[in-house]
Amino acid sequence: MNKDILNTEIQEFIDKNINSDINSILLKGTPFSNVTTKEIVEQIEAKKRCFKKLPTWFKTQNIYFPNKLNIEQTSSETTAKYKSELISGNSIIDLTGGFGVDCFYFSKWLKNVSHCELNTKLSKIVKHNYQQLNIKNITTINTDGLDELKQNSNHYDWIYMDPSRRHDSKGKVFFLKDCLPNVPENLELLFDHTKNIMVKTSPLLDISVGIDELKHVKTIHVVAVNNEVKELLWILERDINTEIFINTINLKSDTNEVFSFTLPEEQQTTASYSKPLSYLYEPNAAILKSGAFNVLSTKLNFHKLHQHSHLYTSEANNTFPGRSFKIEKVIPYNKKNLKDLGVKKANITTRNFPESVQELRKKFKISDGGEIYLFFTTTIDNEKTVILAKK
Repeated sequence: MNKDILNTEIQEFIDKNINSDINSILLKGTPFSNVTTKEIVEQIEAKKRCFKKLPTWFKTQNIYFPNKLNIEQTSSETTAKYKSELISGNSIIDLTGGFGVDCFYFSKWLKNVSHCELNTKLSKIVKHNYQQLNIKNITTINTDGLDELKQNSNHYDWIYMDPSRRHDSKGKVFFLKDCLPNVPENLELLFDHTKNIMVKTSPLLDISVGIDELKHVKTIHVVAVNNEVKELLWILERDINTEIFINTINLKSDTNEVFSFTLPEEQQTTASYSKPLSYLYEPNAAILKSGAFNVLSTKLNFHKLHQHSHLYTSEANNTFPGRSFKIEKVIPYNKKNLKDLGVKKANITTRNFPESVQELRKKFKISDGGEIYLFFTTTIDNEKTVILAKK
């Protein structure tokens, strides 16, 4: 950590060049002798990535930024705020602190927050930044989080961790047992220090696999931001003996779409089916990840088009956690019918359909965009169908 980067003239240079061409800066170099051009470029690249993801850090003066990979891997402020509202009590320890965004938001709700980070440079950066952010109730500890637990007898209201999904020998991994730290292997150690555990995982983790590996799952939060699933949050409680509750949330700037259910509800429910009626609905990404296909139909009174299509319909226009459309036309899928439609520009979606969006665009010469939406899908009678709709 080169603190000369925090000099006023260097900070002004970084801000002035936040949108400049990086290659041009590397070629020209910078006028500063105490900081290399590479170091300044790293600050520019990392800070630029914070503009939307971490606006508090972006706007605060004298923030020291780590490399851009640390920024890419950290929680956004939007998701960090959401997870902080799930906890209560007085204390939490983050075993995999990283850039410290989650701890920053935990500190707004809990009196004592411990941030463990094995990387010495990153730990120092985080400590410095908390001072700039005027945060006084976070203790930064430069150590492996599991080692910290092994070396003390403290009890915490919560333990939080975001296991690394990269393994030294296996590369990118998709099972918790292959992540670092290995959560399933250390559950007994964790529960020796707390009753409540929160684990953040990649949305690529299969929910059924996670349940099998973690054993003590109480609640799963499927968190999407603007219809892109960002993370799965697993709430674990020792000796839990209740049905697993799944909460899906799509965080949007104007409103949040929430849909909740229990696993037995989905497993024991049969959806109702119908041919396309007046309105068409596409579930948001969080619901699609959760697998709430049958219970969505029964709880909200919408009909599915087909068991595997995951599109819904109704006669009346009702509020739906996803995109809603007014159906204009429904036609059997064939070349003549598509030609007769005369659509040259449309937004195309496929659900339970043998051809990809790219193949359909090329085949029927349909460009992207406009007010028309074409859904290529399979309906309850197993017929390949095209639905023309508008938002």
